[in-house]
This record gives sequence, structure tokens and C-alpha cells, in this order.
Amino acid sequence: MEQEKFDLWCMVELFGHTRIAGRCTEQNVAGTNMLRVDVPETKNHPAFTRFLSSGAIYAINPVTEEVANLLAENLEVSPVNIWEVKKLIEREVKSLQSNNVNTVIDEGEDDELAF
Repeated sequence: MEQEKFDLWCMVELFGHTRIAGRCTEQNVAGTNMLRVDVPETKNHPAFTRFLSSGAIYAINPVTEEVANLLAENLEVSPVNIWEVKKLIEREVKSLQSNNVNTVIDEGEDDELAF
């Protein structure tokens, strides 16, 4: 007997009281079956894909496409962006620079700043 392909619009509840909505399919990633959620574009975010392991999922609720789109708009789940990493690095560099400017090596030796 042939198994039906999993391809539904859903609202997925995750452990940690997080929810995500979109088109859900099953996809093998690195030898493990994962739930692929294709979140539709909203007024605040472009469309994006998130892969979830079964251990992170509390419930999968099938809904219509219209309901999934409304949920995606209201849940405001954000994609991970490269600029977020860049901001973290810039903040760390600024912190290091700030700490170095305020650090004196030894008050007895020419009062030099450590860099």
C-alpha cells in the first residue's frame, strides 16, 4: 500500500510555546526526516523556510491556506538573517574597542593604553 505524501497547510505548535504556520511537507535532511515549513510572505517578512525535528514539535494542526496565511501574519515569526549575525559582530567589536580604550597597562609605565 502506497503512503500518502504529507503536504498540508498547518499551524505547528513547538515546545517552548512557539507557533509557526505555513505549507508543511516532509523532507530528508542529512539522513533525518524533518518537517519543512514554508512560511508565506507577510507584510513584515519575506517568505522563508524553517526545518523542524520531530522532537521540537508538540502538535501539527491542519488548516486551510487562508487560515495559514492569517496565522503567519499574526504570529510574526521571523526568518534568520545574515544582518543579525553582522550586528552581533559589530556590537562585540564596539564592546572590545570600548574596553581597550579605557584600560591602562600599568600606571607606573608611561600610562599607555592597552590595545
